[in-house]
Amino acid sequence: MESKAIHGDLTAFCSIDTSKMEWTSSPSGTVWRKRVHLVGAAESGQVTSIVRYERNSNFPEHDHPDGEEILVLDGVFSDQQGDWPAGTFLLNPEGFRHAPFSREGCVLLVKLRQYPGLDRQQVAMDTHSLAWQPTAVQGVSSKPLYAQNGYADTMELQKWEAGADPGEVVYSEGAEIFVIEGAFTDDTGSYANGSWLRFPAQARHHPHTRSGCTLYLKKAGLKCLRSEAGPGSR
Repeated sequence: MESKAIHGDLTAFCSIDTSKMEWTSSPSGTVWRKRVHLVGAAESGQVTSIVRYERNSNFPEHDHPDGEEILVLDGVFSDQQGDWPAGTFLLNPEGFRHAPFSREGCVLLVKLRQYPGLDRQQVAMDTHSLAWQPTAVQGVSSKPLYAQNGYADTMELQKWEAGADPGEVVYSEGAEIFVIEGAFTDDTGSYANGSWLRFPAQARHHPHTRSGCTLYLKKAGLKCLRSEAGPGSR
């Protein structure tokens, strides 16, 4: 199969406002996606996407080599293991198999083939049931989603109060941010809900927010990503 790359250069900072992207169809015909990272074949490569299931839609049963991560942004996502409403965080490890569907429709943040390791823990978490935990940064609180001994990557939700200013932030092993609600500004621009950003290793910026925001933050995930600065990379 033809290899493709979207934001495949892991040494470059990249960002995109997914709210301005066009939905593209998937093989199911009722599931749509906006891909912000892809390295490899179109339907079997390593990918990060915003995915939309239409009402009464489904996807054929399939395996997940190198696992998958899902954050349910809207609606209810379902598979054989249960119904997962907005706010659910799922990490399905290598070897997981399911036939996902949605009765009422849903929107997801999905990361595929980025979690090698047979001993990774499976996670199914209602983030709304978690209490926000204070951090060392004034005005910023956190809900940890995933951290496991033996693996560098960590995921969390962060809530920034109006006026929060963390100062300069350094991502020694890189990071990804998805803006769930609100907006923040840094040295490179302003990022509202629906924005996805990826920072290379040793990147730094000075983010702050006027109105407050809620973010998905993943650190040290670059080690599990393949790099390819090929056609379509930006």
